[in-house]
Amino acid sequence: MTTTACTQPGCTGSILDGYCDVCGSPAAASSNPGSTGTAVTGNAGSGGGSAAPVTGACRQPGCTGTYLDGYCDVCGSPAPDGVGGSVPDAEPISSPSTVSRASNRLASTPLGSARAAAAGSKLTRRLGTSSTRLRGARLGAGLTTVPPIPAIDASKAILADPQVPEDRRNCPSCGNAVGRSRGDQPGRTEGFCPNCRSPYSFSPKLKKGDLVGGQYEVAGCLAHGGFGWIYMARDKNVSDRWVVLKGLLNSEDPDAVAAAIAEQQFLARVEHPLIVEIYNFVTHEGAGYIVMEYVGGTSLKTLLKQRMKANHGRYDALPIDQAIAYLLEILPAFSYLHDLGVLYCDFKPDNIIQVGDAVKLIDLGGVRPIDDLDSAIYGTVGYQAPEVPEVGPSIASDIYTLGRTLTVLAMEFRGYQSTYIASLPPVSDVPLFQQYDSVYRLLAKACAKDPADRFVSADELRVQLLGVLREVVAAKNGAGAAQHSTSSLLFGSPGDLATGPAESAPPWQRLPSLLPDEGDKQAGWLKTVSVPDPAKRLEVLTTAPESSPQVLLETAQAALEAGQYDLVDASVTELLSEDPWEWRAVWMSGLVALAREDSRAAQSAFNAVYGQVPGELAPKLALAVSCQLSGEYDVAEGLFLTCARTDANYIAPSAFGLAAIRADRGDLDGAVSALDLVPQTSGAYIRARRQRAGLLAGSGRGLAALAEAMGSIEALTIDPVDRANLSASVFRNALDVVLGSGPDPQLRISGRAATEPDLRDGLEAAYRELAGHARSREERIALVDLANEVRGWTLR
Repeated sequence: MTTTACTQPGCTGSILDGYCDVCGSPAAASSNPGSTGTAVTGNAGSGGGSAAPVTGACRQPGCTGTYLDGYCDVCGSPAPDGVGGSVPDAEPISSPSTVSRASNRLASTPLGSARAAAAGSKLTRRLGTSSTRLRGARLGAGLTTVPPIPAIDASKAILADPQVPEDRRNCPSCGNAVGRSRGDQPGRTEGFCPNCRSPYSFSPKLKKGDLVGGQYEVAGCLAHGGFGWIYMARDKNVSDRWVVLKGLLNSEDPDAVAAAIAEQQFLARVEHPLIVEIYNFVTHEGAGYIVMEYVGGTSLKTLLKQRMKANHGRYDALPIDQAIAYLLEILPAFSYLHDLGVLYCDFKPDNIIQVGDAVKLIDLGGVRPIDDLDSAIYGTVGYQAPEVPEVGPSIASDIYTLGRTLTVLAMEFRGYQSTYIASLPPVSDVPLFQQYDSVYRLLAKACAKDPADRFVSADELRVQLLGVLREVVAAKNGAGAAQHSTSSLLFGSPGDLATGPAESAPPWQRLPSLLPDEGDKQAGWLKTVSVPDPAKRLEVLTTAPESSPQVLLETAQAALEAGQYDLVDASVTELLSEDPWEWRAVWMSGLVALAREDSRAAQSAFNAVYGQVPGELAPKLALAVSCQLSGEYDVAEGLFLTCARTDANYIAPSAFGLAAIRADRGDLDGAVSALDLVPQTSGAYIRARRQRAGLLAGSGRGLAALAEAMGSIEALTIDPVDRANLSASVFRNALDVVLGSGPDPQLRISGRAATEPDLRDGLEAAYRELAGHARSREERIALVDLANEVRGWTLR
């Protein structure tokens, strides 16, 4: 029998009966002597009919399959000759057979169990670096790290002596202080409020061993809340699992309890991994209880208390990136509730629990349907939106509680329940707001006094909060320039409006475009409008089947490109008359203001847009450009820096803006460092290096700066005339320095020593290079004369 070596890369097998005896690959057409291009498996002389089933363990390394009908039932390899019988005829190699085309037929480097077995190893698999890399912490959105918090054993969470401190005993009806001590007499835990005569009780209603609802055995008290004591219990019907019992209301009226339970039944529909699960509703001795999942973690309120204790009694806010990370993680729960038609109402740090690297929303006692106009409203002073007592809760009021919670987590918010009960403290009083302007803008919108001025949904808040987190992390890391870019849902990339080179485009064309709203009622029709010429596109847009915000925006954009600024104004006015909150219209007004060279009007417009979408970089870049043009250099510089260190797409326009500002100030080093932010991977890199060289060449800083100027473009492919002009300028300046201050033979400028002869040679070569590119005879003669003039004296 003739055999040939397998042609698969890395395989050491031989072709036997048409297949490799190691990797199972079919033979190439040339592998069988005399082959006509069709490879056949099986014993010589076997017919085209069926063969007896072939059995036996597969011999491929690491495979656990069995040969069945000539092939392994796991890896697909053909059975070797002689294993249990013959193999049926194979299909031609060119056939669409899945057996012949499957990738598992190819040779593969031994790995894992196959490699361990081949080496005779008894090792078991360890936790590899790749698996730990791929398991990122949930908290922090992959941008920052939040320390995990271990779970708390339920049995250890039970209070040994459940008592409510006297300073926290207040009447549940009017809020008056009750149960306070008098002299040596301790305060009463039960009684009647002297102000409104309503009964109060701070004593646990349930005791250890009580069986509630015939199913839940009480183990003790967990905490005290607005509805009374919260209890730990064992579910005797479900493997003694731990559950939490929370009172529905302080009433012994059976009818009232039944009504309350009926009202709360909708909570059983709430099923979300970020929300505590409601198991049941039960009654016990006339009182109603919610039966909830036990979440054995630490609330953010407790975490703040722990930090304060560790800080010797002084408030120690969470780092801003960690505070944002908590809110980012919990916001999908609010989106879920709102989509379900439910409001949370009473959000605060007490109601987020962290377990490990995950969080969960607890305490659904205040949750109510959006259309519920009759139930009692629950909220907490300092967190509840100011309009709730008059008009009731809404999605906007939930957004308000989210903003207030973030504020409390991230800073020492003094007076949030008194002086600033419905406002934020001034920026001048808060270092956090001064350091992170985007954080302040986001909180100002989330906590706006008018509900209509807030974010319209939890999803909108989350998108902007994620953008703010990127900026915060970039600033905290001290990054010089961003290494990554992120796509925006609202804007394109800087310069995508430009019709030519970015450096020669007008300022408004260097900014990102607005992305179209795919949910607009005319979005489908607008996709059919693909007319490059703006004037003709305007004509087509006037034939739209119906007006819509997106039609008006695209009309404004086309009018801007066509130079019909009055039409831009008309579209903007119409948009804002229909929706005063349409910030995209204000964006267009900023673009047309830049086109009119009205930098102050542009600045005002883009500043307003920044306040509406504080997590987006586009309005920051636009505001920076406007401030640069209007002379507000300090603001512009800060915004350019934010853009450059947050997103790689924004580095180039920000770097050139920074360089221009610093050059105007006479800060050469700062201008050069700004241009150095542009990476080699950027299309603007050559332009940045050329500009860098020009700054250094004209700096008057001596030979070293001139040498660095030429070094900036040494490895670049640039216009030869531009290179020759720069060389002539550098060599001319260097020659003046050497003639005035003496040579520096150790220093080399574009490969030439900083001595008079070498510099004259370099300058002469530059002039002759320019002469070769001269556009007229007169220009060429003038340049040759200059070359001859600087040429060094020779004996020839």
